[in-house]
Amino acid sequence: MMPRVQRMAKSKQPTPFALLGELERRGREHKAALPVRQEVKEQWVGVGFRLGGWRFVVPMGDVLEILTCPPMSRVPRAKPWVKGVANVRGNLLPIMDLNGYLGRPLVVLGRSSRVLVVDQEGVFAGLLVDEVLGLRHFFRDEWVETSTALEEELRPYVVGGFGREDGVWHVFSMASLVRSPQFLKAAG
Repeated sequence: MMPRVQRMAKSKQPTPFALLGELERRGREHKAALPVRQEVKEQWVGVGFRLGGWRFVVPMGDVLEILTCPPMSRVPRAKPWVKGVANVRGNLLPIMDLNGYLGRPLVVLGRSSRVLVVDQEGVFAGLLVDEVLGLRHFFRDEWVETSTALEEELRPYVVGGFGREDGVWHVFSMASLVRSPQFLKAAG
């Protein structure tokens, strides 16, 4: 005997266009509000460091690398602020005490002392500082002119700053430093 074949009623399949219309209708029922347009403030990012009681920042692009103080060889007859020459991954890196160069007491090497490696206008050097304070983000509207309270020997190298509740972060110009004839004359 032959099995019975049940006839199924032909159900009407929706067209792709109808399916898309249904998806659109459902999407409109559950739509979320668009985010409120906010004003985007331009940020300035730099590397913060400390020299004595002063806080400075340099633009991110001005610092190639930050090192703990590497072993150095003294340079005979060099100025006291020339700490020495270090071999960093096969490259000779002259290391200068930035505080000493500025006529201030030399940096006392400690756990927080760091070397900022710069390559500005053909001058490749390491600058010894008291401490590196990490990346600092500022809004352009926080910009202030150079403080008159800034010590005289620092003024030629500071191009302004960013004012915050906790004080001013002075922007240190590495370009001004390497253009300085005194900086380029390291021989004693």
